Amino acid sequence: MMQAKKGIGNRLVPILLSFKPSSSSSSSPFSSLSVSMAVSSLQLNTKIVTMLLLFNLLRTDFSHFQLCSALGINYGQVADNLPSPEQVRGLLTSLRISKIRIYDVNPRVLAAFVGTGIELIVTVPNDAVALLADPRQALQWLTTNVRPFVPTTRITGIAVGNEVFTGDDPALMSNLVPAMLALHSALAELGLDASIHVSTANSLAVLATSYPPSMGAFKPELSGLMLPFLQFLAATGAPFWINAYPYFAYKDDPAAVSLDYVLANPNAGTVDPYTGLRYDNMLYAQVDAVAMAAARMGCGGVDVRVSETGWPSKGDADEVGATVENARAYNRNLLGQQMRGEGTPLRPEQRLEVYLFALFNEDMKPGPTSERNYGLFEPNGTMVYNVGLVGPRSSASISLTSSASKVLQGKGKEEGGRLWYWINIILIFSLTLKDFIS
Repeated sequence: MMQAKKGIGNRLVPILLSFKPSSSSSSSPFSSLSVSMAVSSLQLNTKIVTMLLLFNLLRTDFSHFQLCSALGINYGQVADNLPSPEQVRGLLTSLRISKIRIYDVNPRVLAAFVGTGIELIVTVPNDAVALLADPRQALQWLTTNVRPFVPTTRITGIAVGNEVFTGDDPALMSNLVPAMLALHSALAELGLDASIHVSTANSLAVLATSYPPSMGAFKPELSGLMLPFLQFLAATGAPFWINAYPYFAYKDDPAAVSLDYVLANPNAGTVDPYTGLRYDNMLYAQVDAVAMAAARMGCGGVDVRVSETGWPSKGDADEVGATVENARAYNRNLLGQQMRGEGTPLRPEQRLEVYLFALFNEDMKPGPTSERNYGLFEPNGTMVYNVGLVGPRSSASISLTSSASKVLQGKGKEEGGRLWYWINIILIFSLTLKDFIS
């Protein structure tokens, strides 16, 4: 866009220089013609400049909208210092985030997102899965926790447990699919099965083989559990959710794993020797390995989506690569892929749905330092780093004030700014259209 403007500016210079008033009081027809042609040319170029400015204004605003509307994000709450759900709603709305995933069915969170249009995936905690294998309990759970909020709160998915198949509880694993079946039947009874899908989020550790992607296969010991799970997804049209973290592959073997490859920076990539498909980032390779593993079990049509992925901005001494610079690069590249609507090499025409982990740093999460430092924001609203969710004119932090007057004042300014923006758009377009018609 800048090159186009520069080119027009260069063409305007000789036109302006040729516009010289005659030193004689009686101009010749030729000089009058020259002036007339110069003015006409200047008007034409002015129209072009106006149209380009209009296009750039619309393009910039649309690009920001497209970027943020493509983004899903995980809103975890394992912390004692987080802003209220109402404040979080304001933050996500200002960033134009369109999809979030929460790890429970907190009624205050669900109530906070009434009327926002933001899609929510809610979660059945692992310790409730066995109970919901009973169809009566599944119906009761939905009637209590989901039905009161839809459709004004846009709940679109239920994650039954989290990383169940890679845990150490055989009873939990065996109850997972029965609970999913019971919940889906209860949703159908409530008339919600068409708008809310049921699945579970899996660790990448369900795979025995992930490289090359074409050789993706589930662990043999999980085959008895994985097949009915995949058949349920295929029958109901629900996605296979995978928690995929290229960071762990790099941390475990930084000498052998290319940092640019896991960050999705420009790199030579790798070619799958069996399919000939080229991969320039590890996340896409991991997703396609899951898709190939499902295909090996006769369920190749199941959609694979990323329920979690991210990069820590801080870690312990032995957590190689956990830095602000790497976290910014990984998540910025991820958002760029989302904005472009990219699919994986195996399914290039199907945009990969991704939920970034996470919205906030969570200070009460157990484990190494990295576990508490995946957030884009600190609990006070300060950005840990900017991945492009806010424009260059915005400050480096988002106010999360609870003052009703300040919230209303900010809302009024935002709406006023939007109104002024569109008034200018309409005026510019109308004047330009009039000039072109005349």
